[in-house]
Parts: sequence; structure tokens; C-alpha cells
Amino acid sequence: MKYRLRTQQISALTVLMLSSSTIAQAQLPNPQQITALRQQISQVGPAPFEQFLQTHNISPDRLPNAEIRAALDSLCQQRDCHASRLYWYTDLDQAKAASQKSGKPILSLRMLGQLDQDLSCANSRFFRVALYPNAEISQKLRDKFILHWSSERPVPKLTLDFGDGRKLERTVTGNSIHYVLDAKGMPIEALPGLYSPQAFLQQLTAIDAMYSQYKTKSLLDKDQFISDYHRDRLTQIQAKWSSELKQAGIEKLPRLVEIPATDASTAALVARSKMVVEFPMVRALRGIRTNQTALAQITDEAAWKKLASNVPSKLDANSLTLMQRKLDPQSTNNVTAVAQQFEQNMALDTVRNEYLLHSQIHQWFMGGNVRDFTTLNQRVYADLFLTPKSDPWLGLNPQESFAAIDQNGILK
Repeated sequence: MKYRLRTQQISALTVLMLSSSTIAQAQLPNPQQITALRQQISQVGPAPFEQFLQTHNISPDRLPNAEIRAALDSLCQQRDCHASRLYWYTDLDQAKAASQKSGKPILSLRMLGQLDQDLSCANSRFFRVALYPNAEISQKLRDKFILHWSSERPVPKLTLDFGDGRKLERTVTGNSIHYVLDAKGMPIEALPGLYSPQAFLQQLTAIDAMYSQYKTKSLLDKDQFISDYHRDRLTQIQAKWSSELKQAGIEKLPRLVEIPATDASTAALVARSKMVVEFPMVRALRGIRTNQTALAQITDEAAWKKLASNVPSKLDANSLTLMQRKLDPQSTNNVTAVAQQFEQNMALDTVRNEYLLHSQIHQWFMGGNVRDFTTLNQRVYADLFLTPKSDPWLGLNPQESFAAIDQNGILK
């Protein structure tokens, strides 16, 4: 046994030394070398990737040449990796192995399209500009999480041909979500859609603290811990929502229903007529839904904008640099004005995603019936994002629509 362990250690060290040597000798690794390097990283950890960054002097404030950027994106499996310097797994089993070895949770991005392509879905592109290059977020992700992404389906694309040689290419619809998985691949939290950098960092910090406790729980206690965590987060969200509406000058605020405890040790049946019984969990979820409905009814568009005005949503220097590089140099767009509008949109997305979508996810975790990735992901895309896999057209081709074009404009 001792001999076997010693052999494994020597083997891992040899692979690490070989990978470092390969990087130093080959300025531009070919696709086969990139594939081999990714396999080495899955075996020995991030050291070969860090060596790659050092060898090629990769930093957010320095734009490498196109060849190095392409090689780096291929290695990281993320477009604009030079700005984030983050390594992503695309094999979930490898991510789980890395999680088990490091003790870190997995932050798993689910998206339309692919993270290493320019035209992935809009939110994933915004993540690559506003979140991943952010200095504090990038450091937090490297230190505290194993990163993984997977594609829900291809992203729909639209090309507008102006007939004079000019074309405008965009993606249409689609949404993204960051799942948090434990070392076995079981979901324990999820962040739907786009958050501002400051709000996203707060979420990551809370998740990191939660996971530190989660790991100490026995197998039997883990589910109850997750349920209690999401109940507490929901209670905090609804109290904050109500408080911010009051500060925004909204009158006639609803009185929130008190959410009863759901601890299994104190759960008891409550007798009702005709032998109907009710568990504390059911009462808690009912109260939460009552509160959310009441708060949503009085939060109109003007109220959402008032709530968003209190959300910190500033892009940091790294993100602004990347944004400027992506703007058309021939355009008259001012990067400051573009950034300000983008920051306002992020703030609005943040409050809506947190109070509406994230609240629903908390309820699902409380109910305890989304403790596998497939089930949770199906509910997210069907019920939250309204793009179920059963609709191949993503809602863009309703059956009752008429376009006055042959075959209704459908080309197969």
C-alpha cells in the first residue's frame, strides 16, 4: 500500500514536470497538446494552468496576441479567458473529482450555446464581461470553487442583412444559471440570471460559508440543513423586499405572514376536519407564497426601478477594459455611457432575479424535491425561464402565429 501511494505521487509529479516543460518549449500549443494539458490538469490540479499563465504573461490589463488568446481560450474552455484567468471543466465527473480532492463546491454554469464561443447566450456573455474578469470575483472563484459549464441547447442566432454589405448578428432569447453542486454533483443552491458584480460576490461569500457547514453534516442531516438554509434565505429576502419598498415610499405594505419552523424534530401533525392534516413544511411554504404574491402585486415597474437604484452595480477596471476592447472602434459610442446603461440594467436584473426567480428556487429546495441536477435544471428552464425542452422553438414560433410566408418562414 505504501509503495503504491509512493508510485502515484511520483507519477503525478512526473506529469506536472512534463506539462510545465511542454508549455515552456511550445509557445503556441497545438490542439492535441491543449487536450493533453487539460487531461493533465484533471489529474494533478491547476498547477499546469497557472504555469501557462505565467509563461505567456497573461494578465487582464495586457492583451495577448490573437494566437495566444485562441490557445488560452481552448485550454480554459472560456472565451476571453485572458481577462478572467479562470479554468473551466466541461466534464462533470472530472469536476466532481476535483471537488472531492479540494473540498470546494462546484459552481456549474448552465447556458444556451457554449462558453468558449463568442455568440453564446446573452447572459453568459455578460458574465464574461461583468463577473468573471472582476478582480475580486475572479480571485474568489479561483480560491473557493471548482468551475464547470454545460450547454442546455444551441443558442438561436439572428443575422440582419442590410443589403449593402453590412450585417448585424445577435443571439435571440436564452438564459443562464449558476448551480452550486456538492462533491457528488448534488445541487445545494442556484443563482438564476445576471447579478451585479457586488451582489454576485455577496452570494458567493454566503455560499462559501454555507458549504463549510454543509460538509460537516452527516448524510442524514444534509437535507435538513439545506432546507433550513433556504428557508432562512427566503425569510431574509422577503423582509428586505418589504423594507426596501417602504424606503421607496410604497404605501399600504402587506403584513408578511410569519414563517413557522420546519425542523423535522419539532414537526407535528395538526388535526383538521375530515382527517386533513398539515405539516409545518407545508404551512411554511404556503406562508412564503402568500408573502411573495402580495409583494409582487405592489412592485410595479416604477417600484422595481426604485429598488434597483439601491443596488451597487459598478464594473471594475478589468471589466471596463474588456468592454472597451469589445466596442466597435469605428463607433461613436462612449464607453462611459455604455457602461452606465449596462450597470443600470444589471441592477434591475439583480433585484428581479433575487426577489422573483431566486425566491422560487429557495422554495423548491425547501420542499426537498430538487436534490438532483436533472430535476432542478428541468424545472428552472421550464418554469422559471419558460423555455422547456419540449418546445424546440423556444417560444419564438407560437402555433397561432401567421407570417404570410411560405411554410410560415420555417426552413428545415
